[in-house]
Amino acid sequence: MSIKISTHTAEKIQPKQGDKKSFLNREIELFGNKMTDKKKERFYSDLKTLITAGVDLKSALEIIIEEQAKEKDKNFFQEIYDAILKGKSLSDALKDTGKFSEYEYFSIAIGEESNELTGVLEQLILYFQDQIALRKQIISVMSYPIFVIAITFGLVYFMMTNIIPIFVDVFQQFGSELPSLTQTVVSISENFGTYALILLIVIAAIVLFVRFQKHKIWFRKYTSAFFLRIPQVGQLIKLVYLSRFTQSMQLLLASNTPLVRAIELTEKMIKYYPIEVALNKVKKGISEGKTLHEGMQEFKFFPKRMLSLVKVGEEVNQLDVMLAKVSNQYREEMKHRTAILGKLMEPILLLLVAGIVGVILIAMYLPMFNLSNVLGQ
Repeated sequence: MSIKISTHTAEKIQPKQGDKKSFLNREIELFGNKMTDKKKERFYSDLKTLITAGVDLKSALEIIIEEQAKEKDKNFFQEIYDAILKGKSLSDALKDTGKFSEYEYFSIAIGEESNELTGVLEQLILYFQDQIALRKQIISVMSYPIFVIAITFGLVYFMMTNIIPIFVDVFQQFGSELPSLTQTVVSISENFGTYALILLIVIAAIVLFVRFQKHKIWFRKYTSAFFLRIPQVGQLIKLVYLSRFTQSMQLLLASNTPLVRAIELTEKMIKYYPIEVALNKVKKGISEGKTLHEGMQEFKFFPKRMLSLVKVGEEVNQLDVMLAKVSNQYREEMKHRTAILGKLMEPILLLLVAGIVGVILIAMYLPMFNLSNVLGQ
């Protein structure tokens, strides 16, 4: 088949021009054929476009398979296509791959049953577009600090191994006692290789500890509580997960998913301890006759304004609409807070670098000042 996916209309399918992806926009795959958010967004977008253009599901998958540049991606989508040829639904085919969340294939199953598949695909596209945009924002904020820290470490390493030994040779010629600050810096310089090795071992130990403990309840409980208490950072983390919660709930409720089932799927999708604990109890409360906002108001994690809008949404039977409104507000606030955090980190890191370099330079020049005082006498 020679048809290629493009910006289709319902009347015409045109060949697609090869688009170039920048390095920073790519998601790095480390282990196997991972179905990244970017791939999912592209898959849902292409599928929705083709179905809207009047292409049947099997033909749409054939076109998507043909468009894949990598053989492993072709094989992956071929598995989905083969499952559908055997009579399975799209949702079941996605489920069998093990690469899609319950949240996704359950939403698609509802779309298939209600004949609203394109609407569900559109919501999934928006969801993953938001996840990709959020990842880019976080990378944008973190790239500068990581770069500055790397440069700082390199600068300190250079000064400790090349500059300070030169000063030490000069100090030895004076034969005078060095100030305590200078003695400390010189001692660090003489044993810098050992200290650097210890630092690397500590970092490696922390990484391994986090890797093996990150799924345990006690670790998730205390780390989430710790990060939420950090000024600015805690608020941004909270906004990220509140946005995911409201967006996930909105998508499921708009697809006519029962409220309790929507909460269960959202809990599995988000996997953030404070929300998991809250939703587990909220779900039980609903089963006992409570409304969603009544269950949520027992937890401080959910803001009062959000609870008010949820309450109004329940009263007028437009909960999905209200959740969509809240989700949009949180997305805008995330952008604002991300920009603020980035601006705050720049001067803080510059002061940190200036402080470290300044202390080293002062330590090296203090003996010079002492010597000039002695010679002046």
